[in-house]
Amino acid sequence: MFSVTVREHLMIAHSFHGEVFGPAQRLHGATFLVDATFKRPELDADNIVVDIGLATKELGAVVGEFTYRNLDDLPEFAGINTSTEFLAKVIADRLADRVHAGVLGEGARGLTAVSVTLHESHIAWASYERAL
Repeated sequence: MFSVTVREHLMIAHSFHGEVFGPAQRLHGATFLVDATFKRPELDADNIVVDIGLATKELGAVVGEFTYRNLDDLPEFAGINTSTEFLAKVIADRLADRVHAGVLGEGARGLTAVSVTLHESHIAWASYERAL
C-alpha cells in the first residue's frame, strides 16, 4: 500500500459536556497538528499517490472552515462533544467528499482510503481512517 501524508494546523475553541472531561467542560482553546494520509495499492499513471499540492490545498481549505472558530457556536456541532476523535472523522469525511467530487484530480479517484490524525501534543493524538 502506498501513502502520502500532508500536514496543516488547526486552532479552535470549544467546550465539552460530561464529567469525564473534567475542567475541559469549560470553554478552552486547542491547537492541533493535522496529518492527512491518502492511500492506494497502486500508483496512478503519473507514478504518484495523489497530487501533493492539491492534497495540501484541500486539507487547508477543510481545516480553514474551523480555524479560529468557537466550535460551540457552529449549528452543525450543537450539543456535540467535538473531541479530537470526532474532529478527525469530520475532516476525513470532508476530504473524502472532495476526492469523490474530483477536486484532488482524476488520478485521485484511485485512492482507497484517507486517514486523518490530530496531534494534541507530542504525547497524545487521535486518528480516524475511512475507505474511499
